[in-house]
Amino acid sequence: MPSRPKELNEELVRSLPDTGTVTMVNLLRFRERSADGNGSGWDAYTRYSKGISHLLKGVGGRIIWTGKVDGPAYGDPSGKHWEFIALVRYPSRAKFLEMVTSSDYAVANDHRENGVEDHLILASTETYSKFPPV
Repeated sequence: MPSRPKELNEELVRSLPDTGTVTMVNLLRFRERSADGNGSGWDAYTRYSKGISHLLKGVGGRIIWTGKVDGPAYGDPSGKHWEFIALVRYPSRAKFLEMVTSSDYAVANDHRENGVEDHLILASTETYSKFPPV
């Protein structure tokens, strides 16, 4: 049965000021094999990404940047590190929550949970950007 994200801090996000665009900084580490046995963790995350693209557009969000992490340029190089970063901009925190709490999102979320070993999303308020607002 499809499920909402287990890690969602909905109460915290709802408690933050919602005065405009928010960029969600996604830090990810993938499983070697997808938990459902269907390919790698990256394969499962790719299925998730395809499954939410129309949901993201539907709430007015967009991916503004993604990239593979090459290694820690600053900080402890011996620790466990993130493998992938995605910056996703939403018109508001409410629109982010609208998407991630929807039943359609729950279907795609199963792929995310099968693919990621660890996923941290930081809600950030923009202080400077060369990108135009959503």
